[in-house]
Amino acid sequence: MRSRNTLVLMLILLLAAVVLFVVLPIDHPRFAKQALFWQQPAESRDLKIKQGLDLQGGTQVLLEAKPAAGQSVTAEDLQAAKVIVERRVNGLGVTEPLVQLQGESRIIVELPGIDNPEQAVQTLRSTGQLEFVEIPDGVTVNQGDYIRTTNNPAAPTEERLGSTPNPYPDQTFTTIMTGRDLKTAGNALDQTGAPVINFELTDNGATIFRDYTAAHVGDILAIVLDNQVLSAPSINSTIPDGQGEISGRFTLEEAQNLSVQMRYGALPVPLEVVNRNTIGATLGADSVRKSIVAGVIGLITVLIFMTIYYRLPGFLAALALILYAGINLALYKLIPVTLTLPGIAGFLLSTGMAVDANILIFERMKEELRWGRTVRQAVEAGFSRAWTSILDSNLSTLIICLVLIIFGRTFGAQAVLGFALNLGIGVLVSMFTAVVVTRTLMRAVFDNAGAEVFRKRRWLLGA
Repeated sequence: MRSRNTLVLMLILLLAAVVLFVVLPIDHPRFAKQALFWQQPAESRDLKIKQGLDLQGGTQVLLEAKPAAGQSVTAEDLQAAKVIVERRVNGLGVTEPLVQLQGESRIIVELPGIDNPEQAVQTLRSTGQLEFVEIPDGVTVNQGDYIRTTNNPAAPTEERLGSTPNPYPDQTFTTIMTGRDLKTAGNALDQTGAPVINFELTDNGATIFRDYTAAHVGDILAIVLDNQVLSAPSINSTIPDGQGEISGRFTLEEAQNLSVQMRYGALPVPLEVVNRNTIGATLGADSVRKSIVAGVIGLITVLIFMTIYYRLPGFLAALALILYAGINLALYKLIPVTLTLPGIAGFLLSTGMAVDANILIFERMKEELRWGRTVRQAVEAGFSRAWTSILDSNLSTLIICLVLIIFGRTFGAQAVLGFALNLGIGVLVSMFTAVVVTRTLMRAVFDNAGAEVFRKRRWLLGA
């Protein structure tokens, strides 16, 4: 029993060290992020608390499907568009966005804390139809031009984002290959430090590209996204391996946005921006600071109460409660969880439930002592017999959280979702810290300090 408790204590201390490392507001080493987020892409590896719109502000965009004449929008089309929009937003590195369907033809997107909302919105609504287009002899195209293609003949003629209007409204160019044959795309810097887009084709696309470039050395092959020319390079030699590079007058952010559009495919139906709102941080930095101060004061007050009223066991429970708070914050960073005002309320409520669990245990220990049990028997019985009550109460809370999470995924109920998620996480963590951590600490003190410490009534539960 003693050796087993020592092993558990060592594991708890190791957990506490990891939690402290994750929670500390420091610049965490790259290897640590790779170890903690080994299943996530590199751009999303970050050990910071994600804040929702109500804490840091952002942009809310309402997109509506606008099919072409004669085209209908099915539920499958809208669901596919939602998935592509989600992937594009995640590729932009937006922290915990919200993408939800609204009605039968609309998608609502919330983008917390973005620096360039105009470019982000353009990236979301762009159809994302990538084409490799043959340019006839004697025709010159420039980056930003809008052109018609055989695959997508409805080229826009209006001026957008500083690009030139369609200079060739009556001409069609031959589409050699589309984005269906694109395997991956990503932004990088070339040897001069200029942003470029590297791409790799599928086996079928590589074969088409190899055969075409071998037969058209010296010709122009335009790379076009949504009828807009990204680049119009000349073919200098055969490209046999299906790998290429798109260069142009890109900024690094523009190259990232374009690679995201290429990587995550074309939308099944065009999307139009119906409404866009810039949302300020409703709480503000000062309000957030005051909320943190209030939370810290409340936690310290609870710790003092537990220590004074329950003496040594209360002090050990206070240590477990500190670990409880640390584990919650670490999980918020690791999962990650977007922290909102309702989410903060859920965390505070779960903190109270963690204290309740310890109170149930200690009061049960008092009863065992009054019935004449020894100190060790009272300690063990207090934890084992209070466990049933703790499990029942927490299980009912978890069921309620699950129901709220299910209904919170519907449009307009995001606040409920954040509250339920944080409350559920807190309840699960509290069950661990209140029972396992506190019990292990009490056993460790009992084994090393001896029963004499617990025989002193002023040290034990104030009994």
